[in-house]
Amino acid sequence: MRAVCSNRILLPVVLLSVVGLTGCPMPPQTVPFVDLDKYIGLWYQIAAYPQFFNRNLVGVTAEYTLNDDGTVGVFNTGIENDFDGQVVTIEGTARVVDTTTNSKLSVRFDFPLGRLFEGEYWIIALDDVDYTYAVVSDSRKQSLFILSRTPTMDQPTLDMILDDLEARGYDLDELEYTPQQTP
Repeated sequence: MRAVCSNRILLPVVLLSVVGLTGCPMPPQTVPFVDLDKYIGLWYQIAAYPQFFNRNLVGVTAEYTLNDDGTVGVFNTGIENDFDGQVVTIEGTARVVDTTTNSKLSVRFDFPLGRLFEGEYWIIALDDVDYTYAVVSDSRKQSLFILSRTPTMDQPTLDMILDDLEARGYDLDELEYTPQQTP
C-alpha cells in the first residue's frame, strides 16, 4: 500500500526527506520541457494506480485542448465495468504551475468536491520526439498514469517505462492495466 505523507512542512521532516530517511518518497523529477501544442489531443490510459474516479472503468481516455486563456481543457471518458457498460465522463481545467517547463500542472474537475481542490498533474516521462507516450504522477507519488496516443502500447516501450518507474521507487504491484478496445 502507498504511504500517505503529511502536507505539513516541518524542518526535521524536510531535512530527513532530502536525505531520503522518511517514509515519504522524494518528489519525482519531471521532464525538462513539455510543448503543450504537441501534448494536447487524445490519450489512452494504458495503466494507472486505482483512484476513486477510475475504479472499474475500461476504455479510459483523456482529451486535452488548449484554451484561449492558456489553461488546458480536460475531458476524461471511461466505460463502467466492460465495453457494454455506461459511458461516464468528467470535465476539468488544468493550469500550468511551472511555466519554465510546462511539466507541472494543477487540475480542477467540475464536480462539487473537485471544484474545491486541485490535483497535481506532473509529467514525469514523455516520448520527446512524437509524444507517443506520457507518464503522469504527483509530488507524493500517490497517483500514476501511463498514457499512449494509441489504445495499445508496444511491449518494449512499456517495459522501458516500467523499468524507469521501478527505478524511481514506484510500486508496480499497485498498477492496474486498463482494457482498451482495439480497432
